[in-house]
Amino acid sequence: GLYPELAVFGFHQGQSAGLTSRVARQSTLMPSFELARQELARGGLKLNIKVVHRSTHRLGQQLLIARRRDLERYRDGQMPAGTQLAGKRIVAQVDGGRIRLRKVTRKQKGKGKARKQKRRYQGQWREPKLLTIYEIDAKGQMVRQSRARIDGTFAGPDEMMELLAMHLHRLGAAQAEVVVFVSDGAPWIWDRLPWVVQRVGLDSKKVAYALDWCHALHHVGLALA
Repeated sequence: GLYPELAVFGFHQGQSAGLTSRVARQSTLMPSFELARQELARGGLKLNIKVVHRSTHRLGQQLLIARRRDLERYRDGQMPAGTQLAGKRIVAQVDGGRIRLRKVTRKQKGKGKARKQKRRYQGQWREPKLLTIYEIDAKGQMVRQSRARIDGTFAGPDEMMELLAMHLHRLGAAQAEVVVFVSDGAPWIWDRLPWVVQRVGLDSKKVAYALDWCHALHHVGLALA
């Protein structure tokens, strides 16, 4: 069942690009695939839970493949610099999070009433490294109706900074009025920011560094305590 004519218009695996986007977006916003399925059903889109799960993960895999190709182009110097951030004041925020991933340690045997044993899971804590790039006004507030760029990875700090450099280059941060790096006090972030500035070609006179307000307030609270 391969239809090249439909593939030209974005139909893959029996789904249109609009359907895949709608399912994946709902799955991302909701805390579980089952709740996403229920919300989609309320909107008139009745799908099996396996279809919701498969569509979301397939789109995520495709996006990761596209990002890897962009990184390869950036490393080879084949990615042109953009102009979206030219003349604007922007913030590049980097932080590490904490998330628990579920790993199956024992598979289920049987189904329904004939089930002999249940699945067992092990929750492993991982640190996703996240970045956000957005435009600010003269008062440091995010510009209304502006679009923030968000990305992240489970890889190491060097891979994270290369990802940040690629996005800044792709958006044309070298032509921005000012680039403000905002983060907490983690050494893995601050020690690598000079490399990002040099790699992207930013003017050091138009670069500022700021400690994240929430983390700064936390340290003040600890000191007062």
